[in-house]
Amino acid sequence: MSVKLNALYSDSYVDISQYRDQHFKGNRYDQEKLLKQSNTLYVGNLSFYTTEEQVYELFGKSGDVKRIVIGLDKVKKTACGFCFVEYYTRTDAENAMRFINGTRLDDRIIRTDWDAGFKEGRQYGRGKSGGQVRDEYRQDYDPARGGYGKLAAQQRAPEGRNTF
Repeated sequence: MSVKLNALYSDSYVDISQYRDQHFKGNRYDQEKLLKQSNTLYVGNLSFYTTEEQVYELFGKSGDVKRIVIGLDKVKKTACGFCFVEYYTRTDAENAMRFINGTRLDDRIIRTDWDAGFKEGRQYGRGKSGGQVRDEYRQDYDPARGGYGKLAAQQRAPEGRNTF
């Protein structure tokens, strides 16, 4: 019986996810091709206080890290909860996807995903207020991500008081 069971040959930890960067310059085919060859990971759900050194210490356990780019609020130029980790080899990046995705860093469960490759300008948050879009709509209080989401903070502000 030579039935091939795809589940036994699949490595779901390193498969590319359904998420696609909506600001990618090019078509979906080109983006998928780059994702399948990439040595770069997007890391999300970081604390605003997580340092580059902490990211390097954790991600260096799966291989040689070439570069780390911490995501910044485009207005304040402060960390806003994501980064890019670039490895020298695809194998090291795959190990990070297998073993680091879903682990804790700075008391937060982080998530990793493939990135088509870092380009200058992508280190800035894309939200209207400068940070990440997801933090604009968050209703809960999260001290590691700046308190309430931007819209919730505006709703909580007393009438007549300006918030910036």
